[in-house]
Amino acid sequence: MTVIANTLIIATITFGTIFILVTAIGLIRLPDAFSRAHAASKSATLGVMSILLGVFLHFWLIEDHFNSRILLGIVFIFITGPVGGHMMGRAAYLSGVKLSDKTVRDDLAEVIKKKREKLK
Repeated sequence: MTVIANTLIIATITFGTIFILVTAIGLIRLPDAFSRAHAASKSATLGVMSILLGVFLHFWLIEDHFNSRILLGIVFIFITGPVGGHMMGRAAYLSGVKLSDKTVRDDLAEVIKKKREKLK
């Protein structure tokens, strides 16, 4: 049982570490604030959640201690990470941060234009 538990713990923590590494590479290589926000919110959230799940499994299966605070941390990060990334992207768009030259479509431009015309 201990070998299976250790394998599961190592797998989840390794999975989380790989996603954190992908986040770091994405923050360096992606061209604009919007794609960077996407990398930071999505993959970092999954990476941190996986690492916390590995820690939870370690305490539960190896140390025989059920820690509900770690589960609450996982839920909190699951909810707030993507929402925060979306809010940062939306704020950047509304404040006029330019899209990358590689951007193919801007679906929000017409919606914002119509809302601004309504306010006038």
